[in-house]
Formats: sequence, C-alpha cells, structure tokens
Amino acid sequence: MQKTKNTKKEPLRKLLKRDRLLILMVLPCILYFLIFHYVPMLWNVVAFQDYNVRKGITGSSWVGLTHFIRFFESPYAFRLIRNTFLLSFMDLIMGFPVPILFALLLNEIKTNWVKRAVQTFSYLPHFISVVVVVGMMKIFLSPTDGIVNLAIAALGGTPVNFFSSAGLFRWLYVFSNIWQNFGWDSIIYFAAISGVNPELYEAAIVDGAGRWKKMFYVTLPCISPTIIVLLIMRIGWLLSVGFEKIILMYNEATYETADVISTYVYRVGLLNSDFSYGTAIGLFNCMVSLVLILAANAFSRKFSDTSLF
Repeated sequence: MQKTKNTKKEPLRKLLKRDRLLILMVLPCILYFLIFHYVPMLWNVVAFQDYNVRKGITGSSWVGLTHFIRFFESPYAFRLIRNTFLLSFMDLIMGFPVPILFALLLNEIKTNWVKRAVQTFSYLPHFISVVVVVGMMKIFLSPTDGIVNLAIAALGGTPVNFFSSAGLFRWLYVFSNIWQNFGWDSIIYFAAISGVNPELYEAAIVDGAGRWKKMFYVTLPCISPTIIVLLIMRIGWLLSVGFEKIILMYNEATYETADVISTYVYRVGLLNSDFSYGTAIGLFNCMVSLVLILAANAFSRKFSDTSLF
C-alpha cells in the first residue's frame, strides 16, 4: 500500500522538479492576480453592510440592498450610467477597428525596414504616462497660446476652450485614447497575420486576386477569430471606464458629459469615505460587465464558431 502511494506521488515530484524554472517564472503573475484581483473580491461584502472602519467587516451591521437602492434613487444615477456607456461605446466603435486596419495596411508594405520603423513609432505613445498625455493635450489645445487655437485664429476663426466644453469632452477622450493605444493594440493582430498560411495567398494570386482582394478574402477571414475574441472582451468593458484620465481632464464645466461611474465611486468612496456606498456602485458595475461579456459570448457562439468559452 505504501509503495503504491509513493509511486503515485513520484511523477508529480518529477514534474515539479523538471519544470521548476517555468513555475518560478509564472509564480509572480499568479501572485499578482491572487493579491490584487481575487483577494480584494472578499471586500465586496462591504456593499451589503453599513461599514465602519473601527468595527471592521465582522462587526459592521448588515443593511442588505440599501446602498444599491440609494444609488438608483440618486439624481446622478442615470447621468453616470449614460456617460459611462456613451464614452465606452464611442471608444469601441471608433477605436476598435483602428488597430485592425493599421495591421492590415502595414502588412501590405513589403520593405521590411519601413515596416519595422512604422511599427516602432506606433508603439511609443503607449509608454507615455497618462499625466503627460493630458498635459500635452492641454498645451496644444490651450485657448490662449495652444498651437491648435493659434491656427484657428490665423484662419480667421474664434479660439475654442476645448477643456471647458462639455460637448467636446468625449471626442477629446476617445481620439487621445486611439492615438495612444492603436499601435500597441495592433501587436496581437500582427501576430495573427503572421500565422496565415502563405499557400492561401499563392492560391489567391493564381485565381487573379490583387492586393486588396487578398486582404479582404484571405487575411481578414483568417484573423477573424482573434478579432471576435477581442471584441467580446471589449464589450465586457462597456461600463468600465478608468477614472485616472477622466479626473485629469474633467472639471465642473464638463461634469454633464464627463462624470462616469468610476469617478463618482472615487469621490464618494474615497474622498467622502462612504466605503459601503462606493463598493455597492462598483459591484453593480462589475455585475453589468459580467452580464455583457456572457451575452456577447453566447451571441458569438450561436452565430459563429468562435467564443471565449
């Protein structure tokens, strides 16, 4: 009996010993997700409590769905949900196709050094801090000495205070996001394109297909599974807009279109120390995101052969 037990454990020991370096490489990533993503989920229980810092989670009283009802009855609920959805939807509609088009067009360049140079320069904005990006925008779009307003004035127009215009906020946010991230987001599409079988292109040439037809009838269909998977994941983030860039960009004049769920949670949860209320709003946001990604995945599985699970 003892021999059988040892023989069963021996392969596992050999496996751990053989792959110990690979396990050590993956361990920091696993610890990161455990510490910063899974362990904090335990604090979602605060959303159903009247949380008190002194009493802690175990000593705070339970209030059920009170904080959720409070949010939906507040005058800001509709505005926050609307702004968050519209900002994410505009970013999805205008920003999602750009890296795909960029990868497809750059793939048609046959000169390798030109292709590498363009790729490298397109990646650079991704590594610029959000603070620096917003600072650059404020310098370029300054109503007094910004280069954009100087050009408008030179053409006989009236200078525009871009950062105080509620109607322009979403466009500034979306286009600056596209500029900063399209090169970095295109990396995965370049990888997918590199995996396309060259024989398909040869067969298309034999059939008389030109450059554009090869792109639309060979390259695009071959990378469509990658596009669908990334689109499903992007849909899951429709109500999840980060607050860092918005806080740097918005002001009281643009609250009507700029205030989103994450910035509201930051104000009420951290600045006002209303932890239970802020947690309830954040949990609602996460649940909606979960429903969206499940719905998008089910829709994709029904109408195509590609899905996340």
